[in-house]
Amino acid sequence: MQPTSLIAPLLLLAVASTAVAAPPKAQLIDHSSDALISAQSARSLLAEGIPAKVWKVYPASKWAFTSQVEGGLTANGTCVVTARVMMLPLTPSLKAVLFRPSKTATAFDAQAGSTAEQCRDLAKNKLKKAIESVVSSLVKA
Repeated sequence: MQPTSLIAPLLLLAVASTAVAAPPKAQLIDHSSDALISAQSARSLLAEGIPAKVWKVYPASKWAFTSQVEGGLTANGTCVVTARVMMLPLTPSLKAVLFRPSKTATAFDAQAGSTAEQCRDLAKNKLKKAIESVVSSLVKA
């Protein structure tokens, strides 16, 4: 077998593996009310909303992101939602999250005459808005 016939597939494999690089192993933490959004949904919104540009400037080995969505329906059917996203440093040696927010964004809203489903949709939208605010303060679009 010729060496050139082995080199081409190996090069193709190397290029393909770099093109589909896995996202960084980031600490994405959620402290939301389960009535509005599940922790898994909130973390997936964080992962989708933070572009690769952010991880280049603020590596996952040094920074964590946390989200918190609180609120719910009042007695008269008004949905009140507050969503907050924070970028927190990690300690150098233990890689533990240190509660000294570097960037914080809060989005809130109230919607009268809402159902529980509409309130959950509002919570997701406000969390997306808070994520966009933090990201826009870190990197240019």
